[in-house]
Amino acid sequence: VMHVKCSLKSIKSNPTMKLSLALLSVLGSAAAFAPSAPAASSITSLRMAKHMEPQTGRSQLDTAVIDRFNSLPYPDDKILAEYVWVDAKGECRSKTRTLPSARAKAVDSLPRWNFDGSSTGQAPGDDSEVILRPCRIFKDPFRPREDGADNILVMCDCYTPAGEAIPSNSRAIAAAAFEGKDDEETWFGLEQEFTLFNLDQRTPLGWPKGGVPTRPQGPYYCSAGPENSFGRAVTDAMYRACLYAGLEISGTNGEVMPGQQEYQVGPCVGIDAGDQLQMSRYILQRVCEEFQVYCTLHPKPIVDGDWNGAGMHTNVSTKSMREPGGLAIIKEAIYKLGAKHSEHIAIYGEGNELRLTGKFETASIDDFTFGVANRGASIRIGRDTEDDGFGYFEDRRPSSNADPYLVCGKIMSTIMEDVEVPVIKALDRSEA
Repeated sequence: VMHVKCSLKSIKSNPTMKLSLALLSVLGSAAAFAPSAPAASSITSLRMAKHMEPQTGRSQLDTAVIDRFNSLPYPDDKILAEYVWVDAKGECRSKTRTLPSARAKAVDSLPRWNFDGSSTGQAPGDDSEVILRPCRIFKDPFRPREDGADNILVMCDCYTPAGEAIPSNSRAIAAAAFEGKDDEETWFGLEQEFTLFNLDQRTPLGWPKGGVPTRPQGPYYCSAGPENSFGRAVTDAMYRACLYAGLEISGTNGEVMPGQQEYQVGPCVGIDAGDQLQMSRYILQRVCEEFQVYCTLHPKPIVDGDWNGAGMHTNVSTKSMREPGGLAIIKEAIYKLGAKHSEHIAIYGEGNELRLTGKFETASIDDFTFGVANRGASIRIGRDTEDDGFGYFEDRRPSSNADPYLVCGKIMSTIMEDVEVPVIKALDRSEA
């Protein structure tokens, strides 16, 4: 008791001594987990709760205690399956179940599950059950094992008990767009930009609290050094977790605005691009949870001042586009996209009008344009593609919070239409 009181006295006299010191003083034995007398409880758990305040970059719990339980072995014949789905707001939710190891070998062997849709905005309270249908399996990077088995992450979509896709199930919409088009072998490469904030959710990493950086944009993109790069550890951890999980993550880089980062997923074929991008977002949020850093996919998190927004640039290539003469196919696809510009903008992300202003490497939301190597156009054709005569194109319009299922599905349905549309003149090369 005297030791605990002395520790508490030290904490009071030194406010920088947080939870870790308190834990060290009271968790010396398993008795610390047992119910205590009221007096002891007021000294331990209540005092601990007082000091468990959110602090950017620091876990709220003692990692030594967490590791004690993480070191416990799993049963040989069981695995943990984290079922992940997309809620009514486009954010990922998840819950865990125990399964026999044999059922984790293939997605078709996994059982369907359910959740309370009234708590996620996906069902009414008087008929709240929503069915989770497993679609894709990934290894779980947050629960690694050393016994040769793998715990898993399961990407799911959502249905009513009667088997109908619920309104928020955008995967079902995309699946219909891709159905019967396997021969096209359509590749998608998605560039996911995001912005990291302190836990106050107002101050981006690298920004002074209540202020703005003293230097304008320029030195932060693909940068190095403590004065330029903010959040590299978060991005690197997410990168490694995605690789472990089996995602086709192909790269990362620091972005133009300080505190903004990007990673790329793909190329992935068809609807798998949506599955992988959504799972990568889930992994990103879990990593930020570990680092105690707030992550937003808002397309314009800082609206005041000359700062870039965040997008989900979508690179597209069909089999015919990758063959000799494919540039002509690419341009035909671009003309079709131009003819349905407003339809695409409508599903390319919430708040995108704040980003697509014609400034900061964007085209105006009201106009459709394309050009070679022009990052101020709606659609960009790379110089290599122009020189080779085949390759891919980049749709720069989707925002960072866009639904990848809707984006990929809409692009697929538009470029596969057998229609004649007006030719669109490319922006002058001098504007590139």
